[in-house]
Amino acid sequence: MKCQVCHKRPYSGNTVSHSNRHTKRWFKPNVRKATLVIDGVAAQFKLCTRCLRTYHKPAR
Repeated sequence: MKCQVCHKRPYSGNTVSHSNRHTKRWFKPNVRKATLVIDGVAAQFKLCTRCLRTYHKPAR
């Protein structure tokens, strides 16, 4: 569950209720399998959606 580009990974934090109770929880990155063509070679990567959006951005 780690992005292979930016190395974003799950991290822990607290859920805070309305009464200000703290309970532990995990924040997980939105990781997807994607097939990318780099230098004419197709390869599969596990990318977070932020990196996937950056990859599909048109070059200027």
